[in-house]
Amino acid sequence: MVTLIVATTIDPASIGPASALLAMPGWHPGPPIQDVPSFVNRDVRLLKHDSSIVREDHLDTRWEETTGETVDEIIFLSKHTAASKRPALTVHPIGVPHLTEGDQLPVGGKPAWAAPPNPRIGPWFRLLKTIADSQNLTPEFEVTLEATHHGPVTNAPTMFVEIGSTEEYWKRQDAAQAIALLVWEGLGLGGGDAVGDWSRNCFQQKILLGIGGGHYVPRHMDIVRKDGVWVGHLIAGYSLPMEDPGPSKAQANLKVGGTWKQAIRVAFDTTRAAFPLGEVLAHLDNKSFKGWQRNAIVGFLAEQNIKVGKPSDFC
Repeated sequence: MVTLIVATTIDPASIGPASALLAMPGWHPGPPIQDVPSFVNRDVRLLKHDSSIVREDHLDTRWEETTGETVDEIIFLSKHTAASKRPALTVHPIGVPHLTEGDQLPVGGKPAWAAPPNPRIGPWFRLLKTIADSQNLTPEFEVTLEATHHGPVTNAPTMFVEIGSTEEYWKRQDAAQAIALLVWEGLGLGGGDAVGDWSRNCFQQKILLGIGGGHYVPRHMDIVRKDGVWVGHLIAGYSLPMEDPGPSKAQANLKVGGTWKQAIRVAFDTTRAAFPLGEVLAHLDNKSFKGWQRNAIVGFLAEQNIKVGKPSDFC
């Protein structure tokens, strides 16, 4: 079982951390896959390709077919963009579970799909904050989670680790070094214990499935900041398309159209797959929903036997 780290040479926020990581001890050349070079360090494999990070699909299965090694997880190194242009270090799961056949896929993926979320997301978010603080990157850089979004298509548990939000910050060597240190320490390459190893913590643990809120999921993140909290998919309001039922919205057992049910079901199923033996609980950003939306979501969760958790349930 190996960990696959993926970087692209066309993104300075991707190749910068990858280069800083490869400068650390223990790396040696590995086998190429379809002309993509690789590097090996213990049970970690780093790939450097030359195309869009969100469109290089099936790297896990391509690695397995080439080497015979099973990919246990994938970590993508990438840039983050934001209208605010604020410097940021971000972590998030991937997928576009709300889209259907015929929808445009501007940032990769495939309809009604989400990768299993990498179980390290919560622990690494907290570790990244610790590293950023120790490297004096905060408060200049905000350390934040993001909602589930974009591709590429993968089957293994996946996470993105990003530097934002403009070219000035994508090229920052101190930010690149912080991300490299996150991977180095987080995977135990320096000889310490790996951080966020679900297989060592999988019994009677609860996992947060975030539903609702904005792209930076602040109410879910407030919970994930606490030690010991595991996090799965984080589905923002824009990934829960709900058709306004108009005057009938006050009725009991209201039928609300849209792909929101699909998004929740895909997010729940893939989160559960990523955390075997764990208990996935939905956490709702209640204030982000109108009353009829909240009622419809709570009713659907009950129908699907998906439990709803309070903040205290995850700590």
